Amino acid sequence: MIVKKGKVYLIGAGPGDPGLFTLKGVQCLKRADVVIYDHLVSEEILAHAQTSVRMIYAGKEGGKHTLTQDQINHALVDEAEKGLVVARLKGGDPFIFGRGGEEVEFLAGKGIPFEIVPGVTSAIAVPAYAGIPLTHRSHASTVAFITGHEDPTKEESRIEWKSLSGIETLVFLMGVKNLPNITSSLMAAGKSPETPAALIRWGTTAEQETLVGNLANLAQLAKTRGFKPPSILVVGSVVSLHPILNWFETKPLFGRGVVITRPEAQTEEFLDLLHAEGARTYLFPTIKIAPPENFGDLDQAVASIDAYDWLIFTSANAVRFFFQRLQESAKDLRDLKGIRICAIGPTTARQIENHGIAVDLVPEVFTSEGILDALKNQDMSGKRVLIPRAGKARDVLPHGLMQTGARVDCITAYRTVPSGRKKAELDGLIKEGLVDVITFTSPSTVENFIKIMGEDYPLPPTVKIACIGPVTAEATRKAGLNVDILQERYTVPALVQRLVQYFSAP
Repeated sequence: MIVKKGKVYLIGAGPGDPGLFTLKGVQCLKRADVVIYDHLVSEEILAHAQTSVRMIYAGKEGGKHTLTQDQINHALVDEAEKGLVVARLKGGDPFIFGRGGEEVEFLAGKGIPFEIVPGVTSAIAVPAYAGIPLTHRSHASTVAFITGHEDPTKEESRIEWKSLSGIETLVFLMGVKNLPNITSSLMAAGKSPETPAALIRWGTTAEQETLVGNLANLAQLAKTRGFKPPSILVVGSVVSLHPILNWFETKPLFGRGVVITRPEAQTEEFLDLLHAEGARTYLFPTIKIAPPENFGDLDQAVASIDAYDWLIFTSANAVRFFFQRLQESAKDLRDLKGIRICAIGPTTARQIENHGIAVDLVPEVFTSEGILDALKNQDMSGKRVLIPRAGKARDVLPHGLMQTGARVDCITAYRTVPSGRKKAELDGLIKEGLVDVITFTSPSTVENFIKIMGEDYPLPPTVKIACIGPVTAEATRKAGLNVDILQERYTVPALVQRLVQYFSAP
């Protein structure tokens, strides 16, 4: 009998931006049976783990520990001794003021195999996102990283303040609570009170905030502004470059809270584009995509696919379910030879092309009406047309095709069903003033939003509504909501650009 041997991966999760999580970190996280993670590890990073993984929260909030360090050490050993692969996720880099060295010391003492996966430390990444280079030929050739929160059990500080006074750039981690002591100690050691200094809060995230002052006034400025952890303190003349190099906080959607109501499985592109523009994103899917109650009609259509002249897809979801059933049937891609393929828009077309199938027609306007217009020069009389689609869909397309003499079969390929999300989830965000815009990408997202929030939900005027296409906009207005932002083009990239234009306008 072979006994599975456990192992611990000590992984740095980076400073906050999930895009800064390393490829090696992703690989190791995917191997894990158990994940033990800290407070600042984002949901986006945790999503890389297997769905079957067991999650153990070990974070510290407001000075209160969910698990003590001793409990964390023993948990790592206990899980590994069961023969499990353990991912220990720590914010930033585990060996930069992260107590990672203590944890692997304990593992080594117990004979537990381990690997270290370095992370992007906030000491470097956060100043970079604030446009503050830690070294610069005109400003600084030396840099030091210092904890702003020493072990409280030590009788005296190990920080050599006099030595630090000669280093050109100083970066303090976890230093907000001790900021008055840090600044006064540096000035007492010889640093000029006029030395530029900056606090950067929630660095690399859409909540990032930078406070610039000098050693003499920064502590008071922070008190006045109510600056709280997690924050990085940077001291040195490089801070003076912040107004010039501040690239992240000047993004067009920086700090804007955007709610996404489309199904969670379809949000990847939307999230990536919004994050690229600096937005804060909140997933609040009002619907989810489900298979039809039975596949009988779709399977029958697939079985007789060679009888059709046209195959029209009005959504990427229809593509997914159609090709899934085709793959599971006695048919294959070769049976689509000779059938003309129409896709309602470029996203749907890409999904089809990913299966190695060429798309014959994409309308200029990505609507059912657009498809009808694109087909008006085609002889459709007597042609058999298959439209796999949602269970509830507009009849504009099939009715229009039948008027041309086409024989049309509309088959339910999938259903949209309520997501199960609760009103309180979004209501809390709105009441906290964190939401700037709610996006709708289909009439069904609107309808289920109303079902969740209620017809009389008092949406504040500060919260705007953005819609893709006139059909969704019409459904939104019928639901009693104002449409503040409308993108006529039916694509997510176009909607994001419309949001940029709206919020960039003077």
